Amino acid sequence: MNKKLEMLTTEKKDEHPYQEDLSKLSAADKKRMIHAGIDLDSGDKSGTFLMKDQSIVHCNIAQDSVELLSMEDASRKYDNLDDYWWKLVAPDKDQYTKKVKENDGQGYFIRAKEGQKSIFPVQTCLYLEHSGTVQTVHNVIIAEAGSEVDIITGCTSKEKSNQTSAHLGVSEIYVKKGAKVTYSMIHNWDEDVKVRPRTGVRIEEGGQFISNYISMKAVKDVQMNPAAHHVGKDASSSFNSILVAPQGAHLDIGAQVFLEAENTSTEIVSKALTTGGEIISRGLISGQGLKARGHLECQGLVLSDKGRIYTVPELDGRLSDIDLSHEAAVGKVAQDEIEYLMARGLTEDQAISLIVKGFLSAEIKGLPEILEKEIDDNVKKIEKDAF
Repeated sequence: MNKKLEMLTTEKKDEHPYQEDLSKLSAADKKRMIHAGIDLDSGDKSGTFLMKDQSIVHCNIAQDSVELLSMEDASRKYDNLDDYWWKLVAPDKDQYTKKVKENDGQGYFIRAKEGQKSIFPVQTCLYLEHSGTVQTVHNVIIAEAGSEVDIITGCTSKEKSNQTSAHLGVSEIYVKKGAKVTYSMIHNWDEDVKVRPRTGVRIEEGGQFISNYISMKAVKDVQMNPAAHHVGKDASSSFNSILVAPQGAHLDIGAQVFLEAENTSTEIVSKALTTGGEIISRGLISGQGLKARGHLECQGLVLSDKGRIYTVPELDGRLSDIDLSHEAAVGKVAQDEIEYLMARGLTEDQAISLIVKGFLSAEIKGLPEILEKEIDDNVKKIEKDAF
C-alpha cells in the first residue's frame, strides 16, 4: 500500500477531454452549485471537476502541486492503480457498493504530489440533473508523503424533482506519511433524493485527515458512516459535521475511527439541529494502539416536537494505556442564554437567532462567502418553521 504510482511506458493521453464551457451553465444550476460550496466562476481554486448524472463534463487543474483526472484517465495513465482501487471500501459491503461496482469507472482521481502544498482548494461537484437518476461515483484521493491539499466536494441536484433520485458514492482516501488532507463535503440535495456515500480513509505515520460535512437543506434520506484507519504512529484525524433536518428529512450520519498505531488521535464532533426531521448521530472510536487518544461529542438542538435526535456513541478500548471519552447533550435552546442576550438589548427572536447562528457556524477554508449568507438564510427559515 506504500507503493508510488507508476506511469505506464506506453503512450499516454495527458489532455483532458472534459472541457464543457462552464459559462454556458444556467444561472439556476450555478446557484444550486454555489450553495453546495462550488463556485465555478472563482479564480481561487486549484482545479474543478464536474459530473452531471453519469457523465463527466468538466475536469481541469491549474496548479502543478495537484493532479486531477477522471478515474478513467487515471486508470489508463497509471499501471498500479489497482493497489488503491477497492482496497478501503469492499465492493460487497452492501447493496449500494455493489451497485457502484457494477458501474465502475466514473468518478475523480486526485493526487497531491510528494512534498508539495496546494495554495487553493480543489473543487469537485457531483450534480443530479434529471429526476429518477441513480448516480454512481467511485473516487480515489492520494496525498503523497509531505503533501497538503484541501478538497471541497459539493453534491447537489435540481430543485423540485418529481420522482426519487439517488446518489451512490464510494471514496477511498490515502494520506501518506506526513501528509495533510482537508476534505469538506457540502450537501444541497432536493427533498426527493436518497444519498449513500461510502468512504474509507487510510492514514500513515504523522498524517492528518480533517473531514467537514455540512447538510442544512431538505433531503429525503442520507446514510453515511466513513471509516478511518490510523496505521502509522502519530496519525491524527478530525470529523466535524453540521446537520439540519427539516420535517421529512432523515439523516443517519457518523464516523468510525480505528486507532491502530502508537500515539494516534481523533476527534468526532457533531452539531445536530432538527426542526421536524430525524437525525441519528453515530460515532465509534476504537483504541487499539499504545497511547491512543480519542474524543466523541454530539451537541443537539430539538426545535420542534416532531423532530428527533438520537445519538449512538461507541468507545472500544482494547489496551490499558489509552484515553477515550465521549459526551452528548440534546435539548432546546437554553432559556438562560436567551435571557442573557435579552438583558443586553436583543429581542427574544434576535437572541434565538444569534444562538442558532452561533450553533451552526463553521469556518471551512476555501468556501465561497455566499455560504455565510446561506447560514443566515437557514437561521431565518429555522425561526419561521420552529417558532
